[in-house]
Amino acid sequence: MTPAPHRSHTDDLLAFIAASPSPYHVVASAAQRLEKAGFRELRGTDDWTGATGGCFVARAGALIAWYVPEDAPAHTPFRIVGTHTDSPNLRVKPAPDTGTAGWRQIGVEIYGGVPLNTWLDRDLGISGRLALRGPDGVPRNRLVQIDEPLLRVPQLAIHLDRTVNEGVALDRQRHIAPIWALGEPREGELLRRVASAAGEDPSDVLAWDLMLHDVQPPGYLGVDREFVVASRLDNQVSVHAGVTALVDAATGQTRPSYVPVLAAFDHEEVGSGSETGAQSPLLERVLSRSLAARGGSEEDWSRALAGAFCVSADMAHAVHPNYAERHDPDHRPLPNGGPTVKVNVNQRYATDSTGIAVLTAAAERAGAPWQPFVSNNAMPCGTSIGPLTAARLGVTTVDVGVPGLSMHSAREMCGVRDPGHLAAILTTIMVGE
Repeated sequence: MTPAPHRSHTDDLLAFIAASPSPYHVVASAAQRLEKAGFRELRGTDDWTGATGGCFVARAGALIAWYVPEDAPAHTPFRIVGTHTDSPNLRVKPAPDTGTAGWRQIGVEIYGGVPLNTWLDRDLGISGRLALRGPDGVPRNRLVQIDEPLLRVPQLAIHLDRTVNEGVALDRQRHIAPIWALGEPREGELLRRVASAAGEDPSDVLAWDLMLHDVQPPGYLGVDREFVVASRLDNQVSVHAGVTALVDAATGQTRPSYVPVLAAFDHEEVGSGSETGAQSPLLERVLSRSLAARGGSEEDWSRALAGAFCVSADMAHAVHPNYAERHDPDHRPLPNGGPTVKVNVNQRYATDSTGIAVLTAAAERAGAPWQPFVSNNAMPCGTSIGPLTAARLGVTTVDVGVPGLSMHSAREMCGVRDPGHLAAILTTIMVGE
C-alpha cells in the first residue's frame, strides 16, 4: 500500500529527529540534505563573489541557507523561514565525574525550561561535539552520538516519599544528577568514554559541548496512529519543514519569485542571546553579504528587505483535555487541524493582520488548514524568535507552529498530519506562487 503523503513526510521527520540529538547534529542533518539537493557550503573566510544558486553557512548549532533563482535581480525580496535547533535538556558540566553513597554519577546543568519530572526514569544517551587539538594549533570539532542507555535519573520510591502524588519538589542541584555506575568517581571517565565513541584520543579533547538525550526512538501513537511522539519536536518539526520547503523551492518546477531563506538559530530556549542566536547579527550579515557578492548595492539591500517576509516557525500548544481551563475558551487548536497562527498584542509573537493575510493565502494555495491561537489572558504567554527577527530586520513577520502536547517534556506529541501541512505552507510562501 502506498503511504499517505503526510505519512511519507512524517516518516522522514522521525528519521531526521533520530539522527539529530543535539543542535550540532540538527545542523549536520540539515546540511547533508541541502548538499544532496545541490546546495554548497560557504565559509566565512571564503570569497563569496558571484555565489548564486543554493548556498548555506553552518556555524556551530546554527545554519543559514538560501537559494538565488537564476537571473534574479539583486533587489529580489527575501522569503525567510526562521526556526531554532535547540531543545530543553540536561547538559554535561565541565568537571562531570561525581558521585555519592557508592554511586558514580555525571554532573549536569539544566538547559532551558525543563519539566524536570519528565527526565526521571528515562534511559539516556550522550551527544554533542568535542573540541579537539588540530593541525597548526587550530582546534577541530567532532560530533559524537551515543544512543546507548548509559545514564538514568532515578525517581525516589513512593515508600520513601508518601506525599509524592501531592507534588514533587526536585532540587535542581541534588536530585537531577544521573547515575551510570557503582563505585567512587573516576576523574576523566566520561571523557574517555565519549572520546572512545568518537574514535578520538582523550588527550586530544580540549573541551566539549555535551548533553543527554532520551534513547527511546520516535514513533506513532494512538488507536489510529494519528499522533507523533518524540523528543525534540520543539523545534525540529519546524527545522525539518523549513529544510524540506527550501529544497522543494530550489528544485521544483516553479521558479521562485523570491530568494527563499532558512534561518535555523541556536539558543532560543535560553533567550537567543549568543553569536548563533536570533539576537545576533548572523542572519543580517549573511544575507547582506550574499547580496553584495552578487553585485548588489546598499539600495538593493534596502529594497530586498522592504519587500521581505518572514515566517517564524516554532511549536505551539494544542488544547490539553485535562487542563482545558488553562487555554483561551475560543482558541483551542487540536492536532491534525493544521499549524496555528500565534497572536499576542504585547508582541510576544510578531503576527499582525498583514502576516495573517499572507499566511492564509499561502495555506489556501497549498490546500492546507490552519488554526488561530492566543493565550488565556490569565496565563503568561510564551515567545519565539519572531519578534527578535522582526525588530532586527524590520520585516513583516508571522509566528506559526504545529500544535502539540507536553511541550519541553523529554518526550513530546503532535498530530501526524501537521508537519506536512506546515512544510506545504512554507514551500508555497518561499516560492511565491
